[in-house]
Amino acid sequence: MENIIAQRFEEHLELVAAVQKDQALLAKLAAAAELIRTALATGHKLLFCGNGGSAADAQHWSAEFVGRFQKERRGLPAIALTVDTSILTAVANDYGYERVFSRQVEALGQPGDVLIGVSTSGNSGNVVAAVELAKTRGLKTVSLTGCVGGKLAQLTDVCLAIPCKVTARVQEVHSLMGHILCELADEDFKRA
Repeated sequence: MENIIAQRFEEHLELVAAVQKDQALLAKLAAAAELIRTALATGHKLLFCGNGGSAADAQHWSAEFVGRFQKERRGLPAIALTVDTSILTAVANDYGYERVFSRQVEALGQPGDVLIGVSTSGNSGNVVAAVELAKTRGLKTVSLTGCVGGKLAQLTDVCLAIPCKVTARVQEVHSLMGHILCELADEDFKRA
């Protein structure tokens, strides 16, 4: 048991160190932060989507923007497209699960908003469909993925692809990046 625990910590630390040294990936993280900052500064909103653990991340980060992360600032408009069970079940029933996020982008997304899709494979059909629709409606798009980014790497304006195939390790780095994006918003919109 101790061996597994030690191995998982080592895997986590090695991946974080690799990401920290990846200047191209860090530049993409800064680009994602700039898309978010620009949208929020111009009166637009953030839309988050993902499945499973990525849905939990979407809900978590949306709450950090609406509430606050670490510093007092005004509430920032962010919506997790993963949390309204009536919408999710109605759309899944009437149109299919592939459309649970794209239908909400159709209803809520406006040009200038940012859609943030989270998928460790980069190939989640409902996240891909949401991004495809968002692009046609003038939204900016960011994805958080694993490995080489899957389909989302080609579709989104900024793809934060964590260079790892292990879902748990990818999600751990997604959590760190999500918190960095929240912290940067705190700095941009902190109260004077």
